[in-house]
Amino acid sequence: MLDAWMRRRIDPPLDRAGRVLARAGVPADAITLAGFALGLAAIPLVAAGWHWLALAALLANRLADGLDGAVARHDRVSDLGGYLDIVCDFLVYAGLPVGFALLDPASNALAAAVLVFSFVGTGSSFLAYAVIAAKRNETTEIRGRKSLYFLGGLTEGTETFLFLAAICAFPCAFVWLAYAFAAACWVTTVSRMLAAARAFRD
Repeated sequence: MLDAWMRRRIDPPLDRAGRVLARAGVPADAITLAGFALGLAAIPLVAAGWHWLALAALLANRLADGLDGAVARHDRVSDLGGYLDIVCDFLVYAGLPVGFALLDPASNALAAAVLVFSFVGTGSSFLAYAVIAAKRNETTEIRGRKSLYFLGGLTEGTETFLFLAAICAFPCAFVWLAYAFAAACWVTTVSRMLAAARAFRD
């Protein structure tokens, strides 16, 4: 929901940085994988109770997620790059709640499980729509130039980052924040299913 607003503000500086990195020969996929490693590092940091370090790792992960696409646009946009980008994103999104479950299983495990279940809904509804849209030769640049068909929703990348940042900053509120965001994820999933029913009805 907020991605279009956010992109108008962050794309110009990211584009400038991406141009510099592309000219220096830095591969976009290397930035993706480095960012993925930083995102994964946030999981044990959360489990150890080092929430501010986890937040720093998450911020670095999101910066890399913006830079890899900017570099690719100045070098070469590839299907592999798009694949790595989306897979790494979803793994980091689902991994951070696992860190909270490890931190305090008795208090957090159920909320973390519900949240990961909800992420499966948003992820599968997004990717399944993209697959069918590609099969039908449909394209969109609603969120800029992407490797996949991008279908929006209530919980897009910006909202997910804000949520993950919030649970790192306020770990005592994890359970309630997790249930609230899980509910928002299901609004997104249902809205995408309804969009698919309208778009793909033969």
